[in-house]
Parts: sequence; structure tokens; C-alpha cells
Amino acid sequence: MGPVGPPLAALRGVGVRLGATPVLRAVDLEVGAGQAVGLVGANGSGKTTLLRVLATLLPSTSGGGTVLGAPLDAPARLAVRPAIALLGHAPALYPQLTLDENLALVARLLGERPGRAAQALEVVGLAGARQRRAAHCSQGMLRRAELARALLTRPRLLLLDEAHAGLDPAASGLVALLVDDVRGRGGAAVLVSHQPRRLRPLVDRIVELADGRLRPVEEAGDAP
Repeated sequence: MGPVGPPLAALRGVGVRLGATPVLRAVDLEVGAGQAVGLVGANGSGKTTLLRVLATLLPSTSGGGTVLGAPLDAPARLAVRPAIALLGHAPALYPQLTLDENLALVARLLGERPGRAAQALEVVGLAGARQRRAAHCSQGMLRRAELARALLTRPRLLLLDEAHAGLDPAASGLVALLVDDVRGRGGAAVLVSHQPRRLRPLVDRIVELADGRLRPVEEAGDAP
């Protein structure tokens, strides 16, 4: 599916240095409305750094761009953050609260009715674990809860770091459900994975980050 209208994320020559170390070098990336892009690369190649730039959490050292229409170097980027969902390696859940309490808090902040939290947990298969504290949940359960939170917040830009990490095969379809939901609403997604085969059915194209630069790998379905 091609982009419709202006890209939701557009990076132009973005470079990032962490201390004296260049992590990203002259990265160009466009993700249009309704698109999903897969991102692969070796450990330490800068994939998480790139997601943090797209999430407006990490400023670029050089270059620039826009995310959801906001320039990366302008205060307007703060206004678009609520429309961005970044699911990283560590779950963004309060460990002392139950899964239901965690999502009900998000629902209240969004002005949603409390029942939406229970519905989201049911969709990801956690209805029976609603009253379990996050600190007592397995990694797979926490990952499902994170997916439920993203379903609840309905982001315009979805960023998944190691999209299938911690999920058993039965839960892998939840990633596709979330990506389809975002794309169906005219949003966009960027998915990081060490498993390109699992990305191919979910994305329009796959790009690789190597030596701090992006290069195209394939269009979805090109490789067996």
C-alpha cells in the first residue's frame, strides 16, 4: 500500500551521536499513512535509537524531519507524543498495580470509560489475569498487556521494538491485530525484529540498519 497524503514520519539525513560514538548516520526514512515498515539489523546497529528518534524522545545530532507533522527540533513535537506508542524491551506498567488497574489508569487519562480497559485485556487473552499484579506476571503476559495498552490508546504511529519478543506462537496474531488496527485508521507502524520472516506478512517493505545507515532489503513478499 502506498502512502496517502504527507508521510506521517519523514527523516532526512538524521544522524545521532551518543557521546563520541556515531550511532545513526544520514538516515532517510518515510512512512506514509496506512503503511508499515519492518526494520532489521544486527545487535547494536541502532534500531532502538532510531525508534526513539521517531518517538520524539531522542534528538538528532544532525539532519531533521517531522513526525505526525511536528518538526523533530521544535516544541510542537511534545504535542504529538500522546499519539505515538513505543513498545520497548521493558514494559511501561506499574509493577505494584494489577493489569486491570494499569489499563484503567490509562483509560481515565484518555477520558475513556473504565470498561474499555477490561475489553482490551480480553482481546489479548488476559481476562482471567486482570487482578494479577504486574510484578507477578510472566514476560509473555506483560507483553500482551502492552499490546492491550496500545489497542486502548489507538496511536497514529506505532513503534514496536522486537515485535514478537516474549510472545508464544499463539499470541503472535496479536501483533498483526494491532498493526492492522493502526493501519486501518490511517496510522503507520515501524516494527523491529530479528526475524524478517515474521515481519514479511505484516509490512509493506523491510529496511536494514547497518553501519548507522538504512538500506532497502525487500518489498513485502519478495523473498521466500
